[in-house]
Amino acid sequence: MAFQLDNIVKQEQVLKKSAEEKVSFLQKEVTLFNKAFNNKVKEDFYTELGVLLKAGITLKDALELLEKSQKKKQNKDILNNILQAVVKGESLSEVLKSKKQFTDYEYFSIKIGEETGTLFKVAEQLGDFFTRKNEQRRNLISALTYPIIILSTAILVVAFMLRYVVPMFQDIFKQQNVTLPSITKIIINLSELMQNYGLLICFLLLIPIVSKSLLKKNKRFKQLKDKFILKLPFIGNFVKAIYLSQFTQAVALLTASKVPVVNSIQLVKQMINFYPLQHALEIVEQHILKGSSLSSSLSKHRLFDDKMIALVKVAEETNQTEFIFDRLNQQYNTQVQQQSKMLSTIMEPLIILIVGVFVGVILIAMYLPMFKLSSVMG
Repeated sequence: MAFQLDNIVKQEQVLKKSAEEKVSFLQKEVTLFNKAFNNKVKEDFYTELGVLLKAGITLKDALELLEKSQKKKQNKDILNNILQAVVKGESLSEVLKSKKQFTDYEYFSIKIGEETGTLFKVAEQLGDFFTRKNEQRRNLISALTYPIIILSTAILVVAFMLRYVVPMFQDIFKQQNVTLPSITKIIINLSELMQNYGLLICFLLLIPIVSKSLLKKNKRFKQLKDKFILKLPFIGNFVKAIYLSQFTQAVALLTASKVPVVNSIQLVKQMINFYPLQHALEIVEQHILKGSSLSSSLSKHRLFDDKMIALVKVAEETNQTEFIFDRLNQQYNTQVQQQSKMLSTIMEPLIILIVGVFVGVILIAMYLPMFKLSSVMG
């Protein structure tokens, strides 16, 4: 069946708000730390849906079985709403589009499966997508947890020393009228700054966290944030590998559904919410529309590495695009795992070294006048 992009992309941009979204705040279930239909639930949902559809079970019966298998009420309610809408004649993709728990990636993927008659295969691939995404998230959390704990402890230790330990030495120096070295004066000034403006400093440190939550939907803020992250040493390459992994998996999924290359690029651009990749795909799309090959178009932007460009060129010559992008996806997944372990390995001693330097400077600054005082008294 030929894929018609117009049936998907050229639709109304403003979604109709469901009755659920009109419920008052007090009536909503609190899911701040237990998000409804999170990525782990989606992983199981799409994997099991693909298995059931492949076994010949109807979509309605499959959704009923999946609803019964859910333990949490909030997930049951979401699946029940989806089931009721499907029974009334709506397509699964349109139902997912109206639910805030589902992304454009899922909507377009399911829509493609419905258009091409490969819904079971798309569901399986979405299950695989969320499996890898969850694994990447676990790797990232695993890599950053210990360094963040060490850094937080270090900040508390340094703050405690500046707030309570340094003033004790400062009183001794004043009583003995000791001439202080420059480094000691700097530390004492920092200590006084901490005592006088400690709450203000804490408030200023909280501003970036609060502003991030408030501005996360601001397009310009997100563009600047994504560009900044991409330029960070090592972390930028790590994040880049994560999104290239998602990109290659999305293209493999779309190619398996017989979606033309230019249409695949247009859809992936909407599926993955990372500005540098979206901008790069806009450039790729423009070159493809001008008649360039996919490999040649990818080479126009430095976000795509030589390895990808070379393999895509091979895919074009051998007509094995799905296989090549699947292999690329596996390679990037392996790269993400390796870099997450390396990130943890590098950050741990680095943070310990920084903490040691800070504590050492404070101790040296405090004991230098003490040595001078003891020599004078001796």
